[in-house]
Amino acid sequence: MTKIGIILGSTRPGRNGEAVARWVLEIASQRTDAEFELIDLLDYKLPHLDELVPPSLGQYSQPHTHAWAEKIGSLDGFIMVTPEYNHSTSAALKNAIDFLYTEWNNKAVGFVSYGSLSGARAVEHLRLIAAELQLADVRSQVALSLFHDFENFSVFKPGDFQVEALNTTIDQVLAWSNALAHLRAA
Repeated sequence: MTKIGIILGSTRPGRNGEAVARWVLEIASQRTDAEFELIDLLDYKLPHLDELVPPSLGQYSQPHTHAWAEKIGSLDGFIMVTPEYNHSTSAALKNAIDFLYTEWNNKAVGFVSYGSLSGARAVEHLRLIAAELQLADVRSQVALSLFHDFENFSVFKPGDFQVEALNTTIDQVLAWSNALAHLRAA
């Protein structure tokens, strides 16, 4: 069965992303066409990138990198839940992405973003990063507005139409993850 990781891309205290990621998992878990798992960056305790050689060489020396590589390597695709900080994604998510290379290759990724402009600029940056990592980013995304999908900018209350956007994103991530399976097997 196809395995999709839902990566919670914020480690900030009081983060809105936790409610968003749990909502993604709740909707995704109603499906029977894949297995979904929530991956919280807080659980991996990744410091600022501290490997001696570039990740493209796959010569990891740190235990935290090995644990992170094992988790990401075990998955077929991803949905990244990202805030928008200063017109980009979070430093924690970018750092976690930068630790690895091969483990990301030939997998699909979709995005669920949130922010004052619905996190659109964070996703644009992540799409550029995905291309370098040979991640196939899907067209559909979920863009959540702090003004419309959160009460008082902190209580997550997504509009009903967001469920349809999420299911479309999941459909595309699954289609591409399955299409790329032969490349991952090679």
